[in-house]
Amino acid sequence: MVGILGARQVGKTTLARQVAEKAGVSVHWFDLEDPEDLGALQEAKLTLAPLKGLVVLDEIQRRPNLFPLLRVLADRPDSKTRFLVLGSASPLLLRQSSESLAGRIRFHYLEGFHIDEIPPADEGALWLRGGFPRSFLADSDEESLRWRRDFMRTYLERDLGEFGFRVPAETLHRFWSMLAHFHAQILNRSELARSLAVSEPAVRRYVDLLEDTFMVRQLPPWHENLSKRQVRSPKIYFRDSGLLHGLLGIPSPEALARHPKVGASWEGFALENALSLFHAETGEAYFWATHQGAELDLLLVRGEQRVGLEFKRTASPSFTPSMRHALAELKLEKLFVVHPGDRAYPLAEKVRAVPLDRLSKEPEFSGP
Repeated sequence: MVGILGARQVGKTTLARQVAEKAGVSVHWFDLEDPEDLGALQEAKLTLAPLKGLVVLDEIQRRPNLFPLLRVLADRPDSKTRFLVLGSASPLLLRQSSESLAGRIRFHYLEGFHIDEIPPADEGALWLRGGFPRSFLADSDEESLRWRRDFMRTYLERDLGEFGFRVPAETLHRFWSMLAHFHAQILNRSELARSLAVSEPAVRRYVDLLEDTFMVRQLPPWHENLSKRQVRSPKIYFRDSGLLHGLLGIPSPEALARHPKVGASWEGFALENALSLFHAETGEAYFWATHQGAELDLLLVRGEQRVGLEFKRTASPSFTPSMRHALAELKLEKLFVVHPGDRAYPLAEKVRAVPLDRLSKEPEFSGP
């Protein structure tokens, strides 16, 4: 079994159809948002057990009670059936999948477009509009913004209800908009709770839900036995820059360039692209900060390898004391200072300034 997970409208169904076309076997497709397909699965075992070839179950989060049955079907000896499930929530939220299908399923996380998938001339549009295909490919910035606003309204008013989340859409929209102003900052749950007049546990639930549905990322802190006191709270990032700009009311490149959050926005955009290029998984990506002021935007850990990244929205970044501390304290093999310019050059031993669109060409940074 394979699960393709990702946010709504990110292209999971399109990818699955391309896979199905090349499967070379009979394909049986069930869209769990289609009442007719749902009706066919009322007696799911009778419907699914005889099928051979590829069985696709789209929007599986609508029927998580299917997972125990899928386990039984997948375990049949000499089975001629393969299952492809598509979902808009993480395995943590779809708890039954992780409990019932452990060792039987491999998850693939599908994200929006990234910088290595588009023409270089479209980097600015990708930053402004984000990577959702319909937003990025819209005919104009105005049409793209309309699509993103419609997407957010549907997400709040319909999609969250599928997970039993009963907070009013207006309350969560206020929280989501407020969270946008914390983008690329240390997550201060108590401050958010005071501003929204809710409890701190409620804020934790809201953030966890946004993370489990691929809207935001909580980047964990790295800490070890060093002489300095280290920050222990996560940083919060919107995974799609287009949704961030929609919530901040940024309609155009000119408005983005003038906005006070432009630096934080570019940091998040660059960070998400770096994580994609590195193929970073859970437990491999962190930030690091001390209470004395030293910090590192992104620490990538894979086995014994440690690579650091700093994101600077300037065409000519320099080597700073904070970078020197991170390089020494964390014993980095390499530190990349990622910027939006067009020239790569060394800054110090083990430290190199690299344009974002050339990061994947750096040999030390190459993922698997």
